[in-house]
Amino acid sequence: MSFFGFGQSADIEIQLDGSDTRKMAEMKTEDGKKERYFLYYDGESVSGKVNVTLKRPGGRLEHQGVKIEFVGQIELYYDRGNHHEFTSLVKELARPGELSHNTSFDFEFNQVEKPYESYSGTNVRLRYFLRVTIVRRLSDIAREMDLLVHTLSSYPEMNNSIKMEVGIEDCLHIEFEYNKSKYHLKDVIVGKIYFLLVRIKIKHMEIAIIKRETTGSGPNTFNENETIAKYEIMDGAPVRGESIPIRVFLAGYDLTPTMRDINKKFSVRYYLNLVLVDEEERRYFKQQEITLWRKGERLRRPLQQQLMAQQQSLQQLSLSNQQGKFPQSHPQGQPPEFAPQMPSTGGEPPSPQQSQSPMHEEAPEQLPTNSSPQPNARQQHSSATPPQTQPEQEADDDLSTPKLPSPPTEPPNSIDSPEDEFLEAHADSLSDEEDVEEQESVKPSSGVTQEPVPVAQ
Repeated sequence: MSFFGFGQSADIEIQLDGSDTRKMAEMKTEDGKKERYFLYYDGESVSGKVNVTLKRPGGRLEHQGVKIEFVGQIELYYDRGNHHEFTSLVKELARPGELSHNTSFDFEFNQVEKPYESYSGTNVRLRYFLRVTIVRRLSDIAREMDLLVHTLSSYPEMNNSIKMEVGIEDCLHIEFEYNKSKYHLKDVIVGKIYFLLVRIKIKHMEIAIIKRETTGSGPNTFNENETIAKYEIMDGAPVRGESIPIRVFLAGYDLTPTMRDINKKFSVRYYLNLVLVDEEERRYFKQQEITLWRKGERLRRPLQQQLMAQQQSLQQLSLSNQQGKFPQSHPQGQPPEFAPQMPSTGGEPPSPQQSQSPMHEEAPEQLPTNSSPQPNARQQHSSATPPQTQPEQEADDDLSTPKLPSPPTEPPNSIDSPEDEFLEAHADSLSDEEDVEEQESVKPSSGVTQEPVPVAQ
């Protein structure tokens, strides 16, 4: 309520651009409850509108200016009087004057640097928020809106496995091994524990994930340990040479990335704690630090569309190859019954895209490079007669035809003149040879080279 101009006489509302489609994430508050906030990333712009609504219609609001701030700060619970700000950006929305009606102001913080991830722990809180202030002489009118920031990391280049041998002298020797030392927040911890020497009566063994929060520095350092998860991985007494597998899924737990020396105020580290308990309830443990990092979410729909586009392009390529884009000398450019009869022309092999067709067709048989062509197939190919109409019958004739001797190592000279001109010049000789061929098979001759038809050099 406002008396004599005191108190708040206007309401402030902050609307973010794209709030309908922007993702939201949960974070624990100081009292332990979870609340949802709009999610932002480092380098992302923050923009929207500020709506100022007057409580009294027709009234006037005098002010010394309207401003909006983007603040990133660290709050230590044992030192609440001091807030450590590491980011502070200010935009002036209105100069000093008065407001006589409801007003909206646009704002934008372009490509804001957000170096740290939002965090709410036992003794410390790191938060980002927008603060709108209407400056007045006696009391300011302010409104804050918290934002959530996540920092994404890439896959670490060096990610060695953890392998260590620990135990008690002449009593217990174990060797534990974890597959990696750095895990993302949705990863799986896989490992094994080997018992090299067992001379104490072990009742059970468990593994736990511990979060250690460190605040302050020097003599004012405070450590707070919190057990995030605990698994019992063995029940009963082990024997020498036995191995126990470990598999821990991290996706179901409220974890944050590892934070080391954030603004020289606090740190958050994670440990794998291996605990063995004997029959007298004595506990033996060994801690090993692991590094956690946040991985960007994978967009599945664009990936599927990209794969479908690649498959369609490969199918179109295979169809175009089947429609005769290859020359007749290429095995894939002819019907299957002609492919084995064609000689090796010394051409280039098919490209990988042609050989790896998504249609899963059977590849044509590869002919040896030194095999000579059969005279029947070569003469019919070079003659001016129409193509064969009965391939099955002529294939049987080819089986009875003896093979010609192997061609010379040097490739034959190419024919400069077109084949049609050559056929016109030797039409009479070819017609005689065709009549003889229909009556009897061709006999091998020692003077026949790789080209069965005489060639004018």
